[in-house]
Amino acid sequence: MTQDVAAPKVAHEKFLFGTVFEPSGEMTNTAPRPKRSYSAEEVEAIRNAVAADGEARALASIANRQAQALAVIAAACREALPRLAEVAHSHRVGSAELALACAQAIAAAALDKFPQAPVRAALEALAREIEAAPRLILTADAELAAGLQAVLEETAQAVGYPGSIQVRTDPALSPRAFTLDFGDGSASFDPAAAAERVSQALHAALAAEGLHAEPLIPGGGTSATDAQEPES
Repeated sequence: MTQDVAAPKVAHEKFLFGTVFEPSGEMTNTAPRPKRSYSAEEVEAIRNAVAADGEARALASIANRQAQALAVIAAACREALPRLAEVAHSHRVGSAELALACAQAIAAAALDKFPQAPVRAALEALAREIEAAPRLILTADAELAAGLQAVLEETAQAVGYPGSIQVRTDPALSPRAFTLDFGDGSASFDPAAAAERVSQALHAALAAEGLHAEPLIPGGGTSATDAQEPES
């Protein structure tokens, strides 16, 4: 069984006669004839009009392409900036860790060169606290304790401490570490523990800082997200 398909309707245009005559034979309407010749001024005017129209179309196309390019750049920047913040933070952490390692190496070399310097500094810093103590007891590892008695007596005389000083050894202490007991209080120094505290404080500061150390765009200027979308 076949199905009849209705033919599409075609709009009919009324035929218009170009020339209309009255019954008397007189023409009442004449279709305008296309112009076949132009003057130089008319040609120049037409040329200028066509050139201006072409230029306007070209400028509009360029502006649209520029807007599209800016939108692509803005999208790329929005995608790249978070990654850039992570890279900057990683670089900051690496630089801080390198500086810390250099500082630890310098401190270790200084302690190897001047192992008794921290003991001298401790006595000088505690001069006021120890002046009334009748006796000082300094406990250190065997390597640091060797030859330390003379240094302690010299430093005590320099700070005006009149009491006695005793040096004891403790194998449980780490190298270059010591404890100074003056009865009413005590002071201690452990290079390894001090280095660990500095490291923990540094990493805690970096973790708190996170990815917000400084703006990735100096001056807080317009960011990529502020770029305008292309006009439709």
